[in-house]
Amino acid sequence: MTDDVAVLGAGMHPWGKWGRGFVEYGTVAARAALADAGIGWRDVDSVVGADTVRGGYPGYVAGATFAKALGWQGARVASVYAACASGAQAVSAARAQILAGLADVVLVVGADAAPKGFFRPAGGDRHDDPDWLRFRVLGATNPAYFGLYARRRMAVHGDTLEDFAQVKVKNAAAGALNPNARFRKTVTADEVAASAVVADPLRLLDICATSDGAAALVLCGMDFARKHGVRNPVRIRAVSTVTPTYPNTVLDLPDIATDSAAAVEPTGVTFRASIARTAYEEAGIGPEDLSLAEVYDLSTALELQWYEDLGLCGEGEAAKLLREGATAHGGRIPVNASGGLASFGEAVPAQAIAQVCELTWQLRGAAGARQVADARVGITANQGLFGHGSSVVAVR
Repeated sequence: MTDDVAVLGAGMHPWGKWGRGFVEYGTVAARAALADAGIGWRDVDSVVGADTVRGGYPGYVAGATFAKALGWQGARVASVYAACASGAQAVSAARAQILAGLADVVLVVGADAAPKGFFRPAGGDRHDDPDWLRFRVLGATNPAYFGLYARRRMAVHGDTLEDFAQVKVKNAAAGALNPNARFRKTVTADEVAASAVVADPLRLLDICATSDGAAALVLCGMDFARKHGVRNPVRIRAVSTVTPTYPNTVLDLPDIATDSAAAVEPTGVTFRASIARTAYEEAGIGPEDLSLAEVYDLSTALELQWYEDLGLCGEGEAAKLLREGATAHGGRIPVNASGGLASFGEAVPAQAIAQVCELTWQLRGAAGARQVADARVGITANQGLFGHGSSVVAVR
């Protein structure tokens, strides 16, 4: 087990479509996190920015961009890009600096101004780029991939359209209580079923939108937190950023092939499951210790998959867990108490940071109407393109 790092502050810019630049969003979130931490910008020793990438170019670059926007004051700076795992990579980099004694206080920021519609690759021909290939050769946009994954769950585990719809119903109810969410309206299963088919079997309300938004954290060492008068802060106990293990036999776009298992037996643990397992091992906990989880619900079907990958239930039992109400507010293990991406949409570099913000507020008992009772341990889970794991365990 590693030493803990304290979450001194958390802040967000609300998600939506605001028509402004990501730097403005990130600066708002950063200032909110600093105010929540009760410290000034000049007290920050280091800034780690989670990059947004447009046209193959990392936004400005993010760490220095946010430092400039807040006012040059000499802080260390780092920038990371790992697609949807960028936020967890940024948290990991900040944590490493603190534990190595290179910084007492680190500001982590991620922000995005996402394009309308679904994400697509940068222009040009790149025959060695799996992401370019899956769009141009297979025509597999993100919604098409989500639809294929949903079909797989239906065929293998017997999940139904009604199960998928109930995920949206659950998350919309939570998002309606979250002032930072983009979509703050409850929906019914009938409304999900009546929404337009995007990638059969998934409807429009089964799939998350692209959004503008930002999130920020102020992390520090435990000694600094105590000197600052915070005796029992929320603590980050584990960060998992693992890659797949050979052979990786589960098809997972944008990779359009799997490793052969003819010569090497699979480990029995899929890539997504290994992300959570590594986090549990580092934190010295198991799924039975969790109070809540924030997972990467790009689609309703993918949320169900995370239940199994996190060990909240056995393989093929996710829909049963959902039907029992275990993952809803007031259930045994609430999932996406924030409302998830179903309520926020994707602001790529910010979303893994936003997940930790939600854990922070929940573990403090400061989540208002969406508060999970007696929350003590939480986990986040998502993944980035090309094998970037992303999971954070926070405790109090």
